[in-house]
Amino acid sequence: MPRYSRRDLLKTGLAAGAMASLGSLPLRAQPRTATDWVTLGRSDVKVTRLAFGTGSFSGAVQRGLGQEQFTRLVRYAYDQGIRFFETAESYGDMHRMLGVALTGIPRENYRLMSKVTTREGIDPQAKLDELRRLAKTEYFDIMLLHWQHTATWPADSARWQDAILQAQAKKEIISRGASVHGLPALRQVPKDEWLQVAMIRVNHKGTRMDAENFDTDGLGNVSEVVSHIKQARQNGLGVISMKLIGEGTFDRADRQAAMKFAFQNAGVDSVTVGYKNTAEIDEAIDNLNRALA
Repeated sequence: MPRYSRRDLLKTGLAAGAMASLGSLPLRAQPRTATDWVTLGRSDVKVTRLAFGTGSFSGAVQRGLGQEQFTRLVRYAYDQGIRFFETAESYGDMHRMLGVALTGIPRENYRLMSKVTTREGIDPQAKLDELRRLAKTEYFDIMLLHWQHTATWPADSARWQDAILQAQAKKEIISRGASVHGLPALRQVPKDEWLQVAMIRVNHKGTRMDAENFDTDGLGNVSEVVSHIKQARQNGLGVISMKLIGEGTFDRADRQAAMKFAFQNAGVDSVTVGYKNTAEIDEAIDNLNRALA
């Protein structure tokens, strides 16, 4: 298997993204829904606008359901048209639980995103292989560098970026990106050429959103976050929003307002929400359909 240089892989990915964007304008406007498939920026990946998140309080909510109940919830979401599922290494047993829940569904029928923790002293390729085995998948549609929270993350995570590029060359990963926390980290996103997808905290109130201090319990800077999202999209990145419902603190009215803000004001491509029952799935679909109307 030939090894590809970082420059070769980046050039190939950027060129492919540019070609894919040609002729992408719709011939006529169509009603948009929560379960439509949308392309994430210059990546080759299409996902549903609404994703199934498994990281509520770092996955504690979903793990607490137990495998049987969690599987029923995943299958319910799938039957309602949600075909985008996301998890992370730091969510405990969620790779394995999600792999079990999706067993038997044709792999081409859904998209799977994971987030890897960029620790020192870990072999990146071995970790990526481990996550694939746990999730019972030959490939991830999206792999993100998880919790990038400093202004120097693009340089600090270089060896993880290189490993993901090599995995892309082997079709073990289709698209690459990062989830960022804090304004110093977010400010690096729009100009970063390695990125294809960015996961960014978004809601109308600034709750659990980005500020100068990544771990602040105060309010984030909503206007600055939105400005970076818009620049990122202009530069061809796909944007997925998280913390849409303020980490579970919003009431129904604010959940509706947050969904509308994410798509109409911030202009994200997709949103991920964590669920613990079928009623929450139904509500999220309804909230997003209303936001898009």
